[in-house]
Amino acid sequence: MTTTPQLNTDSKVPDNVMNLPCVGQGFYWQDIAIDQEFRTFRRTVTETDLVNFINTTGMVEAIFIDKDFSSQTGAITGRVVPAALTYCLIEGLLFQSMIQGTGLAMLELVQKAVAPTFVGDSVWAIVKIIGIRPTSKNNRAIVTSLINVFNQDNVLVLTYTAVRMLAGR
Repeated sequence: MTTTPQLNTDSKVPDNVMNLPCVGQGFYWQDIAIDQEFRTFRRTVTETDLVNFINTTGMVEAIFIDKDFSSQTGAITGRVVPAALTYCLIEGLLFQSMIQGTGLAMLELVQKAVAPTFVGDSVWAIVKIIGIRPTSKNNRAIVTSLINVFNQDNVLVLTYTAVRMLAGR
């Protein structure tokens, strides 16, 4: 017979709490290598995402705020979303994982929209480390990544190169 462990309601924070692994901690620059690849989780773009993004950024463009505009003007048909929103959703996934607590600065970003993303699409990315250059100060490095963003059909919709400063151990 097995017994269920009892909850310890008088538990105190251990003295070595800062030495415990932190769940969700990003990579220090020493933990990655050139040509190393990662994939993100998928994130479905919702109508609420689109509305909130447009209201926050002021991108009040007809193609984004009028569901019938595109089909009436012969442009892209459907609830297209700004490429900037797609980029931000992928960065959000990276913030929660790869660079949480270790990302110090975004230094450069070069981006190209390849295909439209629509409300209802599920986007995800492959991240490839293409450069690591340790700095001369404070145990930091400049890390360059190539991020290719795909939809649920594995169609490339966005590609960008990000140059970030990451903390070291």
